[in-house]
Amino acid sequence: MESLQFIIELLGTFAFAISGIRSASSKNFDWFGGYVVGLATAIGGGTIRDVMLGQAPFWMTNSVYMVCTAFALLTFVMLKRQFTRLSKTWFLFDTLGLALFTIAGLQKTLIAGYPFWVAIIMGCMTGAAGGVLRDVLVNEVPLIFRKEIYAIACILGGLVYWVCTLVGVPVALTVIITFWAVVVVRILAVKYSISLPVLKDPDLWKK
Repeated sequence: MESLQFIIELLGTFAFAISGIRSASSKNFDWFGGYVVGLATAIGGGTIRDVMLGQAPFWMTNSVYMVCTAFALLTFVMLKRQFTRLSKTWFLFDTLGLALFTIAGLQKTLIAGYPFWVAIIMGCMTGAAGGVLRDVLVNEVPLIFRKEIYAIACILGGLVYWVCTLVGVPVALTVIITFWAVVVVRILAVKYSISLPVLKDPDLWKK
């Protein structure tokens, strides 16, 4: 379980780091700025989760996550033209990171002995908080507060993980099912413009 947790966190770190670096690139940040945004995106959600669980933040116990972010920056620099040509690159890596870190948050909370409803909240926080930090650093309205289905995908993924656990699905298969549940929900929501109702200023209703 711990080995699977480590692999998921490492993959999530790379995916979210690429997402953050791609956003920084769109704002013409330098390499250091890109690394900072990528790192904040990759470790932000997990840091908040670990602090709330009373544990040392995961990246403070193993430098591999810092190295992984540096590798993501190097990968982006070397393949920048390819990333730029693919207009959906940011969305792809953000979605992958969202799914992976949702699972990481779920598993780490359950390992710590907390009930499933807490695990779902921690999974959502682990998946979505890094994106909030990324958007703040590049001066964008956080995606979680816009119309797109984002945090809701994490919650649905948590519910899928819970159901799989109830019916006795093996952990490895549960991880795969949950991963694809989050990815598919996110893709369908964007493709078909599925969103939650928007809060409007009451004064606008009169116009």
